[in-house]
Amino acid sequence: MHACGIVLLAAGSSTRLGKPKQSLKYKGQSLLRRAVYEAAKTKAIPIIVVLGANAAFLADEVDEKEAHVIINKEWKTGMASSVIAGLNALLQKHPLADAVIFMMCDQPFVTESLLNDLIITQHKTGKPIVTSSFDDTPGPPALFHKSIFPELLQLHGDTGARMIIRKHINEVATVAFAKGNIDIDTVEDYEALLQKN
Repeated sequence: MHACGIVLLAAGSSTRLGKPKQSLKYKGQSLLRRAVYEAAKTKAIPIIVVLGANAAFLADEVDEKEAHVIINKEWKTGMASSVIAGLNALLQKHPLADAVIFMMCDQPFVTESLLNDLIITQHKTGKPIVTSSFDDTPGPPALFHKSIFPELLQLHGDTGARMIIRKHINEVATVAFAKGNIDIDTVEDYEALLQKN
């Protein structure tokens, strides 16, 4: 494998939360900064952060030495536009990339170790898709081999890569992610996260 890049999807407007979830603090860091920090500790290159809503406000949360920020001006059309923008930016930076990991910034328990496990599992199994898994349910972060890139670039609307994973379910390897069900969409989610400390 020449390289596996990471695309961090952080363009949404957090309508259910009422304020940018990317800037919520957990253990002294914003969720966005935590996600970039964990991604940057891996061997993955490049790391692309896709911003959209509140981009000017959130860009300061990303260390330019760790990741490249791009702005998805089409973010209102749904997640697919961010997937496409992020993958195109990754391929521009590293045309020989063999794989991409898509991760979200609202999963506070994603670690360097989990991200590396996705890459290691792809090497070992040769499967074109490796997802995190909680209770036998696949989810993000997820790795896609370059053979899947054309399908990712055809996504549209508010669909992420879940439909592609379903289509190739017999070609999917998984990595256990015990806290993969924890993401921050609402005030209640955030309050529950803070109470876990």
